[in-house]
Amino acid sequence: MACCILFLSVFLGILAPISSAARAFFVFGDSLVDSGNNNYLATTARADAPPYGLDSAEHRASGCFSNGKNTPDILSEQLGAAEPPLPYLSPHLDGQKLLIGANFSSAGIGILNDTGIQFANIIRIEKQLYYFEQYQQRLSKLIGAQEAKRLVNNGIVLITLGGNDFVNNYYLIPYSARSREFPLPDYIPFVISEYKKVLSKLYALGARRV
Repeated sequence: MACCILFLSVFLGILAPISSAARAFFVFGDSLVDSGNNNYLATTARADAPPYGLDSAEHRASGCFSNGKNTPDILSEQLGAAEPPLPYLSPHLDGQKLLIGANFSSAGIGILNDTGIQFANIIRIEKQLYYFEQYQQRLSKLIGAQEAKRLVNNGIVLITLGGNDFVNNYYLIPYSARSREFPLPDYIPFVISEYKKVLSKLYALGARRV
């Protein structure tokens, strides 16, 4: 509990200096931060039915894996944004909405490409990074390449990955392929090494405040 309080204190302390002015906000990851991308996919990993959304303002499931607000919603408020970034697959993400940022996350994914294979059609992290690149091309057409680069460099990036690589990929399935391939002490550094590649790619695409 003490560690949790310390984390929240540091976390909110970090947010305090940047909350005075809205910045673009970009979200990558799994169900902890998915705001509805999977609603546009033929997958079982969806949050489009009650009791999801029970405590939200609309009291309905929107694709967010929560009864109310999730972490991107709360962070958006702290960042001074009028609204959280829309799911990248939303048809409403266009024009001025692009300036707010975008949420590329997809429930079920992990750091590894084989994580979440049981959910079939989900946006794996490589595809999320491809969409981030595509987003920047769309943004450049709207405000110009230089301004698009500045907006991305100054934007805040939230990335939540790794849980499913253990829960769904290593432990959930008895004698899973990954547990047969790696003893746990070797699996952990392997996953971390793959995560480093994701972060390097994210940096190469202009993310600076992660």
